[in-house]
Amino acid sequence: MQQIIDWLLATIGTMGYPGIFILMAMESSVIPIPSELVMPPAGYLAQQGEMNIWVAILLGTVGSLVGAYVNYFAAHWLGRPLLLKYGKYVWITEEKFAKVETFFHKHGEISTFIGRLLPVIRHLISLPAGLAGMHHGKFAFYTVAGAFFWVTILTWIGYVIGENRELIMKYSHQALIGVIIFCVVLVVVYVRRHRRKSLSTDAARER
Repeated sequence: MQQIIDWLLATIGTMGYPGIFILMAMESSVIPIPSELVMPPAGYLAQQGEMNIWVAILLGTVGSLVGAYVNYFAAHWLGRPLLLKYGKYVWITEEKFAKVETFFHKHGEISTFIGRLLPVIRHLISLPAGLAGMHHGKFAFYTVAGAFFWVTILTWIGYVIGENRELIMKYSHQALIGVIIFCVVLVVVYVRRHRRKSLSTDAARER
C-alpha cells in the first residue's frame, strides 16, 4: 500500500493537476483506482504549497464526471442495443429492462448521488443511468454533487494529516463509515417522503 501511495504522490507531483484529473477519471470509470489513494496525496501536496487545494478538488470532481460519462455513454450506446437483443438469453427481458428504466426515471437522482459516495458502486452507478437514458442535466448535477462531497473530504484529510500514510488510511476508512451512515439516513428519509407523497396522491385521486 505504501508503494502505491508513493507512486501516486510521484505521479501527481510530476503530472500536477492533469494527473489528478486523469486518475480520477480512471477511478470513475471501470479502472479500479481508489479515490482514497488519489485525493489525500493531492491534499498533502497542497499542504506543502505545491498545489492549490481548491483547484485540486475542482479537477478531481471534473475528472470524476468525465469518467462517469465514459460509462454512461458506453452503456447507453453499446449496452442498450446488446441487452435488448441478447438479454433474453440471460433472463433480461424487455419487461425487466423497462422496469430498470422506470426506476431510474423515478429515483435516478438519489441513486446517482448516493452511488457516487460508495465504493465499488461509484464505478458502476453510471451504467444503469446510461442504460435508462437518464436526463443529462440531472445526471451531471447529481454526479458532480456526490463526487465533490467525497473528493473534498478526502483532499482535506490529506491536507490536515500530511504524509502519515497510516493515519490517512485510518481516517479515510472512518470517513467512509460516516458517509455510509449518511447514505442510509438519506435513503430512509427519501423512502418515507416518497411514501407520503404516494399516499397523498392516492388520497387525492380517491376524492
